[in-house]
Amino acid sequence: MTSLVVVLAHIPIADWVEDAVDWLQDNLNWLFTWINDSLTWLNERLVDLLGWPTPIVFAIILAVIAWRIRGWMMALFTFLGLLLIDNLELWDHAMETLSLVLISALIAVLIGVPSGIMAARSRLFSAIIRPQLDFMQTMPAFVYLIPAVSFFRLGVVPGMVATVVFAMPPAVRLTELGIRQVDEEVVEAGQAFGASPRRILFKIQLPLARPTIMAGVNQVIMLALSMVVIAGMIGAPGLGTDVYSAVTRVRIGVGFEAGLAVVIIAVILDRLTSAFGSDSQTSKPSLGARLAQLFSKETTAQAEATRDAESDSSQTVPAGQ
Repeated sequence: MTSLVVVLAHIPIADWVEDAVDWLQDNLNWLFTWINDSLTWLNERLVDLLGWPTPIVFAIILAVIAWRIRGWMMALFTFLGLLLIDNLELWDHAMETLSLVLISALIAVLIGVPSGIMAARSRLFSAIIRPQLDFMQTMPAFVYLIPAVSFFRLGVVPGMVATVVFAMPPAVRLTELGIRQVDEEVVEAGQAFGASPRRILFKIQLPLARPTIMAGVNQVIMLALSMVVIAGMIGAPGLGTDVYSAVTRVRIGVGFEAGLAVVIIAVILDRLTSAFGSDSQTSKPSLGARLAQLFSKETTAQAEATRDAESDSSQTVPAGQ
């Protein structure tokens, strides 16, 4: 009977979480203030940079980039899509959304890719971080807004923080997966040539895992865009504010226009980032070429040493002569 009462006793998880948040606010307020000021400054500078060229100039620049990476059809879609956003009078909000997505995705990648590398090289670290990634991916996105608002108040910064937490797991998982999928024979060949673990990582594993890693980066950007509307609920500027305002006022047309602008940005970013992974798949170097490139310095040094030894031996006069 006593054990049954213990099992049925209420576990005050909510109280523990609130106490933890209060402790963080009391002891790390200086850190949250610094993060808030830094991200606010970075977002303002990037918004100014994106808004500096006129919409037509920006559309031409991005269309040229799309043409170089994906071809003329993607360039045409990019140019017309950006002109449509400007025609709908959503250009400023679109640049604010693009700034939020780029900064959040960059932070998520800078944290996620090194974490994935560590998880691929250490099974213990992988076992420790995997439950945390499961928690981050399965927790409803709205829940992230509560501590973000508590630490950073309303505005763009809590939206960025919630977006980073929500979008980071694919970068970690796919980086670890890509490195683990590298052929063991390639790694063993590099070790046989005497390469250090650092050179094997940067010259063999990361280049061969690039398609998978870029797929993770692509997923990070897409998840960041999916948080745009949710971030608009806590005062983050951009297209999410237009969507949220249209939902609260039941303005279907305005919501569709803002949603269409989000779709255009998502398609452009998706096609451009996915191209970096497909390039490495179509032009993957052979094992011999990669090893030759990796150890060209060592091979050259060995060849020079052998040549010097042969030259010395040919110039040596036998003792009997």
